[in-house]
Amino acid sequence: MRILYLLLPLLLLVLPSAAGSSLEPTNKKQCQRENGYCGFLKCNFPFVIKGKCSRFFFCCKKIWG
Repeated sequence: MRILYLLLPLLLLVLPSAAGSSLEPTNKKQCQRENGYCGFLKCNFPFVIKGKCSRFFFCCKKIWG
């Protein structure tokens, strides 16, 4: 029973950090590696925003792939 007392705080520390992890591109290189392009403030029709390249540039990827 004592091990549960010690295990609970450990789980509370680990789980929130795992929930915040993201697989979205965070820079231009990652965006291009995932077949996307960096668009200024928006993406044109067959593309949607899937991450960020920099402050004002977003990673645009096709809707269906």
